[in-house]
Order: sequence, then structure tokens, then C-alpha cells
Amino acid sequence: MDNQNVFFDVLTPVHFISRSAMIYPNKTAIVYDEKRYTYKEFYERVNRLGDALRKAGIGKGDKVAFICPNTPAMLEAHFAVPMIGAVLVSVNIRLAPPEISYIINHSDAKALFVDNEFAHVVQPILAELTQVKTIVNICDVSADRPLPGAEYTEFLATGSPEPIYPVVDDEYQNITINYTSGTTGLPKGVMYHHRGAYLNALGEMLEAGFNSTSVYLWTLPMFHCNGWCFTWGVTAMSGTHVCLRKVVPEEIYTMIEKEKVTHLCAAPTILIGMSAYATANSIKLKHALQIITAGAPPAPTIIQNMEAIGSTILHVYGLTEVYGPHTVCAWKEEWADLPAEEQAKIKSRQGVSYVVAMFTDVVDPITMQPVPRDGKTIGEIVMRGNNVMMGYYKDPKATATAFEGGWFHSGDLAVIHSDNYIQIMDRKKDIIISGGENISTVEVENVIYRHPDVLEVAVIAVPDEKWGEVAKAFVVPKEGTAPTAEEIIAFCKERMAKFKAPKYVEFGGLPKTATGKIQKFKLREKEWQGRERRVN
Repeated sequence: MDNQNVFFDVLTPVHFISRSAMIYPNKTAIVYDEKRYTYKEFYERVNRLGDALRKAGIGKGDKVAFICPNTPAMLEAHFAVPMIGAVLVSVNIRLAPPEISYIINHSDAKALFVDNEFAHVVQPILAELTQVKTIVNICDVSADRPLPGAEYTEFLATGSPEPIYPVVDDEYQNITINYTSGTTGLPKGVMYHHRGAYLNALGEMLEAGFNSTSVYLWTLPMFHCNGWCFTWGVTAMSGTHVCLRKVVPEEIYTMIEKEKVTHLCAAPTILIGMSAYATANSIKLKHALQIITAGAPPAPTIIQNMEAIGSTILHVYGLTEVYGPHTVCAWKEEWADLPAEEQAKIKSRQGVSYVVAMFTDVVDPITMQPVPRDGKTIGEIVMRGNNVMMGYYKDPKATATAFEGGWFHSGDLAVIHSDNYIQIMDRKKDIIISGGENISTVEVENVIYRHPDVLEVAVIAVPDEKWGEVAKAFVVPKEGTAPTAEEIIAFCKERMAKFKAPKYVEFGGLPKTATGKIQKFKLREKEWQGRERRVN
């Protein structure tokens, strides 16, 4: 070891587990159903998985795909795979067979681990996965072994529990590939590096106020931005991971009480379900709970409802391309005396850069000049820094487009206030241009969420002969209520400029991604079918 290494070491989140196992060997690291693993056991299982992968021919730069819910195996993969220099590809468990086939083949995955609950989506495409040499069955819900290959615990048994020193000689080495939802074409593989994962994991812990006594409930999918890097961050702080296979309100509240959960992450749609369940069952939290929310701009009403049962909401914002969250609505003490409704409005803003992120701005996307800090002028949110992706895997053209002007372009339209807090007004593709006026769908949705009978809402642009396009609201009513379209429209006109109010309202369910995001593109496809569309 030369003396250069006295003042330098490669930043990698893989080191977090060896440290926690050394300091807290007997502390509970993972809770899952009736199983409990200490940090010593967790580390040994990670080493076994890493060694078993090496014996199966997986080495530096090789891709290892996991199709697995929030169970210990998925958590172990986040350390074992990058520990041997390989690249983890966490696949969305709700995708269809053709989508999964594309991701596995496009990522060049050599090994595939599949939880047996999801084996049925892999069976039809097995013959297409020509690059996969090793398949492992994670037999968690049953003992069945539906796919060819070893069972997970048998596979672990082929590896040694002896510590593996991470095979990472460059902190810009690829650690994971996360595939986007592909709403405007084929999914793109977002490449993370070890340095970014390390810094963002610690940033999450700093912003969330996490420490070694904290207990984290896995309501956010680990396949989504590697669980916003909480997979690594919770481990860095030697906290406790509470794995949750099914994310339903009843189970969430049961685990919060049983395990004394202190933190969880959830999209606003999950919070809506939690709020409704809490109201129906008169639930009030018995201890402090920090909820970190992102994925879509949360309506102030949702924030207010969740804080009314005893939780504290921390609103963050980001994208897959920036390791999950990049900004946080950092709280200021002077806001504490404001009415609850005003506090909720402030908390619904996207805020300022994480302490590890630093660089965020709202600019004119053509000139790349910052917009005035007036809370009115709309521009595009752009980011740069350590937690911006390296690029899209095998897609230099899309990477170049995303990085035009030396910043990552989010595609989100926002204003920036005089205190430098940003606030999203819409996605570029969602903004409604009606008769030359810009209408923010987020603004309309926030008003509709205030209606007492509304559980969920999505607003999109639909074609209109006179105005080009107008707003249409898709509403999910609360159970036992029956609001009418006329009531919703009148409610909006009383609370905002009349031209912004939806012209049409439709009641029913809303299409969503696995992470709870409402898929507006599916609503648009239906409304614009057979017509020339301004957006996809």
C-alpha cells in the first residue's frame, strides 16, 4: 500500500455493513415476519452471497438481476453484489414478462434471482434470456422451486462467511443500474456509481435525522432507486431494517406499533391510503414517526391529514437519475407558529438541495439562464453534482440530451421563491396550455384534494375545439360518498381562476406504477386517441 492511500480511500457504501457488524454485532439489523438477523448474521449472509456469486463465475462489471420484494434477500443483494465489483439490477416486480425480458437482456445480466411469488412472469421468457447463466429461486412464500436453478439458502451455503474486501478500485465504478418506468418509450438504464451512492445514502440519513436507535419500515420498494439509497444509509447508521413484503395500511400500522418504527418513506398515494385507514379506524400514533414523502408533489391536504394523526412529514424531491431525492423542504423554526394549513402548504414545496447535493436551479431551458426568484416565473428544474447518474446504459444519445448545457434536465417545471425554495408546477408533458394560458395540473389537483369527498385525483389536458385543450379531472371519491362533476367544478371555480377549473370530471380508479405514481400518460392515451397530440 503506497503512501497515497494515507489520505484517500474509495467512497463506497459497501463498507457500511462491515463497520456496523464490527461495532454492533449483536444488534438487530433486520426484522422480517418472525425472523430477526443481527448485524453479525447480516454481514455473514452478505459475504456468503458474494462468495457464492464469485464461485458461480460472477466478477467485476458483471450484472446481477433481482426480481424480489422488500425481503432480506433484496437487502443482502445491495451489499453482496457490489462488494465483488458486480453491478446490481433491481427489477420492478410489477412489470410484465416482455418488459422484464427487455431489462434483463439490455442490462446484460449474467445471474438472475427470482422470488417465487414472481416466477410466473419469468417462466414465459426463460428461453429469451440467453445471457443468463445462473438462476436462483428465492423460496420465501413457499418451498416450491418454480424455475431451474438452486434455492437461495442452498446457494448461500456454497459461499463462505469470511469477510470480502470490496472489489472497488474506482469510486466512479458502476454500482447499480435502475431502469426508468419507460412511459415515453423503452425503459432506460440509469447508472449509479459508488461515490454517488455513498454520499446520497449519508445525505438521506442527515436530512431524515436517522441514528443508531432508529427503526426503518420498508414501505418504499427497494427496486426503486435502490430504496432511495436507504438500503445503504440505514445500514451505515446501524439502524434496524423492518422488511415488509406487502405494503397495505393495516400491515403498516401493525408494524409501526409492534416494532416502534421511527421512519418510513412513501409516495403520496400510500399516504392517502394510510390517512383513510387511520380515519376509519380512529388511529393516533403513540410515538414519533418521521415520514419522508416524494414521487409526486403531495397536496397540502395529504400532509395535513397525516400530521394530524401524529406523524411528521418531510417532503423531498428527485428522480431516478439523481439517486432518488435531491432536494428537501428543509424546515425553519419561524414557520412553527403558523396555522397547520399554512405549514402544510410550505411543506408541499420541493425545497432546497440536500447538503450532499448542493446544485439545483430553475432555469429557462432554452437559454439556461436562472429564472427570477419571484415564485411566479416558470422554468425547468436542473441539477448537477455527485448524485447525478453517470448516464443511461448503452444510450449515449439520451445521455447527451439529458446533460445538455452541463446540467441534468429534470423535465419538471417549477418556480423558485425568494428564499431559494423551489416549487413544482408541473411536468413539461403535463402542463395544460388552454387558449394560450398555462394551467398547472398540480395547482388544480391541490384544490380538488381539499374537497371533503375526494380521496385521489389526477388532472390532465384533454382536447377542446375552442381552447385547444382544457383540464379534465379523474377523481376517486372517498368510500361512502358520491360527489358529482358539477360539485367538483363549482368547488374549483370558487377557489381559483375560473379558466383553471376542470371542464370535465370522471370518477373511477387511477392507473399507478409499482411505486404509487399515478400514470397520467395512460389517461392521456385514452383521451387523445385518434387525435393529434401535443404530448405523450
